[in-house]
Amino acid sequence: MKSFLFPVAVLFSLAGKAQPVAQFVRQNKAQLLDEYVRFLSIPNVSADTPNIRRNTAFIREMMERRGIRVQLLQGTTPGVTPAVFGEIKTPGAARTLGFYAHYDGQPVNPKQWHEGLAPFEPVVLTAPLESGGKIVGPYKAGEPVDDSYRISGRGSADDKAGVMVILNAYDALVKTGAKLSANIRFLFEGEEEVGSIHLDEIFRRHKDLLTADAWIVVDGPKHITGRKTLSFGVRGDVNMALTVYGARRPLHSGNYGNWAPNPALRLVQLLASLKDENGNVLVKDFYADVTPLSPREKQALAQLPNSDSLLKKELGLKDPEMPGRSLAEGLMVPTLNINGIQSANVGAQASNVIPAKAEAVLDLRLVKGNDWRRQVQKVVDHIKSRGFTVIDHEPTDEERAASAKLVKITMDHGYNAQRTSMDLPIARAVQEAVQSTTNDPLVLVPSAGGSLPLYLFEDVLQSKVMVLSIANYDNNQHAENENVRIGFLWEGIETVAAVMRMK
Repeated sequence: MKSFLFPVAVLFSLAGKAQPVAQFVRQNKAQLLDEYVRFLSIPNVSADTPNIRRNTAFIREMMERRGIRVQLLQGTTPGVTPAVFGEIKTPGAARTLGFYAHYDGQPVNPKQWHEGLAPFEPVVLTAPLESGGKIVGPYKAGEPVDDSYRISGRGSADDKAGVMVILNAYDALVKTGAKLSANIRFLFEGEEEVGSIHLDEIFRRHKDLLTADAWIVVDGPKHITGRKTLSFGVRGDVNMALTVYGARRPLHSGNYGNWAPNPALRLVQLLASLKDENGNVLVKDFYADVTPLSPREKQALAQLPNSDSLLKKELGLKDPEMPGRSLAEGLMVPTLNINGIQSANVGAQASNVIPAKAEAVLDLRLVKGNDWRRQVQKVVDHIKSRGFTVIDHEPTDEERAASAKLVKITMDHGYNAQRTSMDLPIARAVQEAVQSTTNDPLVLVPSAGGSLPLYLFEDVLQSKVMVLSIANYDNNQHAENENVRIGFLWEGIETVAAVMRMK
């Protein structure tokens, strides 16, 4: 079996191919960063439709300035956020490559952001604030910024960085006179953070426009070592919201203690039954249906740099949840996580009550072979086995009278995992193109830990899909103080440009 590692002499000769694009980036950093900061300043929470439309318009302008003809693609549901599509046709091209990123972002609570930071007011940082970084100040147009510094803001890493890198990679190739060897298609989605709920419609309605030999998704963090990272799959995802009920109203804990059931206690007992003390999910057949890794994927997994000790030190952890299993190994099995739990009040607002209800949100990450509906049903069956009556609505008086243990379960739309074979010629070609931009061996990941709707690219478009990660691992995506390392944007442009030109 061939090794994934390239000889050092070959690495140095390959890295020279990125020089014209790298020079373009060096000469245009100020303009590139000016435009990016303007982009980050537009709020992009998925549910904020007016501002999402402002982002759509901004991306359209970015594309048109670069000579790309733009179409806004809608599915069959009227009034939803469109995907932004563009295409460059190359005469004589024998291959079509697609490049995808999303421009919507997770919800924000500005009060949780560090003092001096705001989600949509980009600020320059020397490093992540959690690691001792300092605030340099608001970004000032045209002023040079150290490549090791960060730009803060929601979407700065996840995933406006992907939009910025893809479009500037193409722009750099055009302005340096490079010749493309493939047709290039661009797709920027505005609903990824809410489950890409209309992407299926868009794909089916515009299949002729969107079919490609391969789609490259630019999203996610690079390996902790900073080495360039290429993933050949992602996990699927689905959320489940649980509400356990007690009395109709909160009750005095002295007057009703030892008599009125406490829904908070019942909920935590239920949640505790889902996993053992070593992190193993106790739901029946939860780990069934998993598609085994191929020999090539097992080799790639074995060659991943082990960063667990560094991460434990940085995050203040003594041991992982599952002893004896590395972070990389844990990404290859399905997970069950408690995203949040809530019941009554704590801290200064705590009062002596028995709560009326308790709520939790579960996050199920799936691997290749799992079906998200079947995985949810396994959890529901487990909850029923604990004596709960499961409903999907607020309980009626009759339901309260008929069942001692009521739980409402609702869920978002989920999607399955996807994994592209590392043995395919197109997969090897992408790997070699990315490798041509660096002297360091790539980090090749059979399946990344995050989730994206990549199964749709394969199921609907019959296209292969891979994930090129460009952001810093400590970017705080989905959380407060999100940031991106500026130098990684420049590297990302060079890397994507190399893939656009691959043979």
